[in-house]
Amino acid sequence: MQQQKPKFIFVSGGVISGLGKGITVASISRLLSSRGVSVCPVKCENYLNIDSGTIRPTEHGEVFVCDDGIECDQDLGHYERFLDIPLRRANFITMGQIYQTVIDRERHMGYDGEDVEAIPHICNEIMRRFDEAAQQSKADVVIIELGGTAGEYQNVFYYETARMMRRKNPESTTHIHVVYLPVPASIGELKSKPAQMSVKMLNSMGIQPDFLVCRAERTIDAPRINTLSRNCGLEKDDIIANPDVPSIYEVPLVFEDQGFADKILAKLSITPGKQDMTEWRDFVSRIKKASRTVKIGVVGKYFTTGDYHLEDSYVSVIEAIKHAAWAHDAKPLISWVDSEAIEREGTDALEKFDAIIVPGGFGARGTEGMIQTVRFAREKNKPYLGLCFGLHMAVIEFARNVCGMQGANTTEIDPETNYPVISLLEEQHSRMEKSEYGATMRLGAFPAVLKEGSLVRKEYGRSEISERHRHRYEVNPRFIEQLESKGLVFSGQSPDRKLMEFLELLGHRYFVATQAHPEFKSRPMKPSPLFDGLIRAALS
Repeated sequence: MQQQKPKFIFVSGGVISGLGKGITVASISRLLSSRGVSVCPVKCENYLNIDSGTIRPTEHGEVFVCDDGIECDQDLGHYERFLDIPLRRANFITMGQIYQTVIDRERHMGYDGEDVEAIPHICNEIMRRFDEAAQQSKADVVIIELGGTAGEYQNVFYYETARMMRRKNPESTTHIHVVYLPVPASIGELKSKPAQMSVKMLNSMGIQPDFLVCRAERTIDAPRINTLSRNCGLEKDDIIANPDVPSIYEVPLVFEDQGFADKILAKLSITPGKQDMTEWRDFVSRIKKASRTVKIGVVGKYFTTGDYHLEDSYVSVIEAIKHAAWAHDAKPLISWVDSEAIEREGTDALEKFDAIIVPGGFGARGTEGMIQTVRFAREKNKPYLGLCFGLHMAVIEFARNVCGMQGANTTEIDPETNYPVISLLEEQHSRMEKSEYGATMRLGAFPAVLKEGSLVRKEYGRSEISERHRHRYEVNPRFIEQLESKGLVFSGQSPDRKLMEFLELLGHRYFVATQAHPEFKSRPMKPSPLFDGLIRAALS
């Protein structure tokens, strides 16, 4: 039901970062879509980076990659998983993109000699990008996640843009503010004052929210609803509970049970179609009824920051494991193993796992631990899945310990190795010499042809597939024949046969690695074929 002009929903956050604005946007998107309303989610980031590609995973979480190669925030992964649609670079905006565009336009006399100012020119460029996303998607509703929290100086122009758009077309916009209600251990009750202060900060920018989404350990109760309604100027029905739940996939149902989607559509004067969340409810029910467990060890190096262990560096890997496990009536028990700990202490800690994954990564740190992990999985017949860097580690281990190539390595780590079994892509050499790191990797969706009779082809069920990539290094073609002569099978290649995209090991329960990142295309009800195969092998 295409509207003449798209409507806009702004979703902001207050009190703390990491509140779950992305899951809120993804959940609302799913609910509106279930009513026949087409949606286009957009993420606005505060930072001056042009994209997420040059940011450390421990600094900002996983770098998600879309089909068109944009390196973006992990929230776009949540949007894709909840909506089961591919997104593109129009769905991702950074303040760096905005400033760069405005300055480039000024340098080319795009402003006809005007003095270029933050307001209106920065805001106009933000609005232009919102309109561009709407036009490309042909969506009824554009849902815009404003990065950071209310009151940060970095995102003030996003908020000013939201204010300007609302003033211009009040009937076409609505604002949802996600707030946090803590439960101090010494007090034992939800405290609403931080949420009130956040709304006050929003008001100071000329924005009155239409809805409050209340994140908390527990469901917000009547006294707190009354207080927020009175002090924040909202109707009680417009205060939405969003308590902690066992799975993020329950959040759409939490919202649905409060009629949130219909309330939003009413504010926007959109008549919804018939709601259909049956498939989603069945999926969540299946999660809760899973009757067995499967232990998965993820051996990587982006888990720690200070004294804390984080999961954000591998969000898509985690979700892909869950999707596959749930499809097999199993609850995944995921453990993080620091590859540097493997280097110090050996592989005994890996014995307890039903399967092992070595995910993506860059640089030398912890690689010897990953190589030891691969050897353990190969020799112990333990189901193994290598993702991008995990393929590199598998090739290096096999070259060293099966083919006798002592000191075999990737030129990323040892440029002087006598056996450079993994080497830089040819077109990457000049880029590295010029330190051109931003958006210069092999990025986005690329096709692969799968070898007839291979395990990988069996898992995908077809001869040609497409997966997303993010890397600079590849299997060195000089060593392919020698590696395959010892039992390593390159079971998927680029259509021109120049790039090795998949490998597997003959006679092993499940030993598969890919140059791609299949986790990016896994969906709650459509698990990635390679993760599905790994879980099946782990449970057998």
